[in-house]
Amino acid sequence: MVGAATHEGFVIGVDIGGTKVAAGLVDGQGEIRYQTRLPMVSEGEAAAGLAAVISAVNSLSARSAGGKNGSPIHGIGICSPGPLDPVTGVVINPPNLPCWRNFPLADEIAQVYGVPVKVDNDANGAALAEAQWGAGRGHRNVFYISIGTGIGTGIVLDGRIYHGRSGAAGEGGHVSIDYRGPLCRCGKRGCIEALASGPAVARRAQSRLAAGETSKSILLDMAHGRIEAVTSEIVGKASAAGDPVAWETLQETAALLSVWLGNIVDLLEPDVIILGGGVAAMLGPFFDDIGDRLPSCCINSRCHEIPLLRARYGVDSGIVGGASIARHNQ
Repeated sequence: MVGAATHEGFVIGVDIGGTKVAAGLVDGQGEIRYQTRLPMVSEGEAAAGLAAVISAVNSLSARSAGGKNGSPIHGIGICSPGPLDPVTGVVINPPNLPCWRNFPLADEIAQVYGVPVKVDNDANGAALAEAQWGAGRGHRNVFYISIGTGIGTGIVLDGRIYHGRSGAAGEGGHVSIDYRGPLCRCGKRGCIEALASGPAVARRAQSRLAAGETSKSILLDMAHGRIEAVTSEIVGKASAAGDPVAWETLQETAALLSVWLGNIVDLLEPDVIILGGGVAAMLGPFFDDIGDRLPSCCINSRCHEIPLLRARYGVDSGIVGGASIARHNQ
């Protein structure tokens, strides 16, 4: 289980994206007591982006201090797009936040509030939150996967986030399983993100429809007759309704994830594998299928002992992840 941390009082978890700042007041059991969401100013001056974060934190600080059982804030944890340096708290050059280049986010926030501030990426934060409070509670070695628009991963070893030498470790979404595969946004070919993320699921379903598999599918009706309008969300809903094309698309996605997870198990052999994100939710019916495939995808003879679990935290994983980072470093 994740190591000792102070459980009294609140910490603030902040989840920064290209268009929003979501922040929450989180207690020692990983419960969000109050949260807010404001627009993020990602273009222009660095100070404008910083002001958006400060505005969100201010509303939570006031809420904490002004309540009936007012309690001071003991720390702030921030999940920010990377690349970033989790040791120094410097945001380096995130594509979705052009306002920040080599920006000392942790120091800037700490100067305002006078409390410890930690910065990490959202997948690392979510992994630690799941290990501390969620589906991975009680396990020391956790491999966390978030499958949505992209695939993010976080590694918790012996109760701590594994960052690697420079803080850049844990990019499991960009582990390739096919060097001749589709080109990923990162520039490599065959990354699991390019094969099993939400957009990849949508493209695979679109290809099936374009090849003529329309008569037995409701996908086209759900997309108002436009193949290009089929999304992963539509695929998930159609599969749940028994659509064969959607079901086959998700089954193929599960097979690709099995190959990738076989590599992960052979490399890390975690105690538990946790899946979060929107696409992971629709893959829930295929978890057993992935588990059944794993023995043929890795050499670890005890891979069947590793549970594949759904994450506790959904859309709030960035907020609780930030809080977990802050509390774990107290």
